[in-house]
Amino acid sequence: MSRLAEHIVSAAQAMPEGGLLSPKEFLHLGSRAAIDKTLSRLAQEGRLLRVSRGAYVAPHRGRFGPRPPSTESLVQAIEARSGEIVVAHGAAEANVLGLTTQVPTREVFLTSGASRTLHLGGRRVELKHGNRWQLLLGKRPAGKVIRALSWLGPEAAPAALKQLRSKLSESEWEAVLGARAALPSWMAKVVSEAIAHG
Repeated sequence: MSRLAEHIVSAAQAMPEGGLLSPKEFLHLGSRAAIDKTLSRLAQEGRLLRVSRGAYVAPHRGRFGPRPPSTESLVQAIEARSGEIVVAHGAAEANVLGLTTQVPTREVFLTSGASRTLHLGGRRVELKHGNRWQLLLGKRPAGKVIRALSWLGPEAAPAALKQLRSKLSESEWEAVLGARAALPSWMAKVVSEAIAHG
């Protein structure tokens, strides 16, 4: 293995699970072409995984041998590296909140960054650019409620919100109410009606 490859592999192994590597991090060791070629070769050999253009991760070494990193660890690495907000899609949030037993078959997240598809071995993780209001309250329960209601739509949202009211802490319920001005009109109306009937 070349010294460049050795350096890249040791840098990858020193990172936490899901830690992202970019060709730009190694420009002090060689030309961009040499770095790209080395990263590509390491990916072909299975020492690295190419998750998207210009982004690589090391396979996680577990008890049962190497495997792709968890989606959660990769999402955390993207947030830490780029400052993007990345949250679960409304379908996943509705499932977590007990509003549907339907388990999403695709891994879809909303992001403040650009839409793109990540490849983790045989898994595909979709990052879709979300509206500001969808990302508003982040990963806290109130944010999950907003994304779940969005996915459920105007017909199912009122009953779902009624069901969630008893599960939410006072502070999270206040956060949902406080977000009304930023929400689409139909959703702001559903939340306002929940107060009126509350």
